[in-house]
Amino acid sequence: MNTPLFLAAYPYRDDVLDLPVEDLDIAAAWYSKTFGMSEVVRTDTPLANVILERDGVRVGFSINGGDASQDGAAILVSDIHQAKAGLESQGVEVKNLQTEERDGQKYIAFFVVAPDGLCYYFHQLDSNSDE
Repeated sequence: MNTPLFLAAYPYRDDVLDLPVEDLDIAAAWYSKTFGMSEVVRTDTPLANVILERDGVRVGFSINGGDASQDGAAILVSDIHQAKAGLESQGVEVKNLQTEERDGQKYIAFFVVAPDGLCYYFHQLDSNSDE
């Protein structure tokens, strides 16, 4: 059985299922292609919203008037190098890998800013952090 790449998604601001975008069709197409996600839900009320999923992890986008440049999500992955290579193979500009410490844990991470302005923090627990 293949290990899922996406393990969890956490919002920067309020809700990982309500990230602000201006066009749902463009967002759904871009995230499907570049993040390897699939559309699972689309609604028109109370706000136009689309929810995409990969490996059971859901991220949603809404036309909610929010500022995309001030929002995004942290995506926990099982293999940071695979995530980085996959995005780069789709032509996405990926920031350099960095090591960070939070709450006594070390993470390997990189950032991606999507064309819609949303920022994504891809991270993986550093398996060498105990050494």
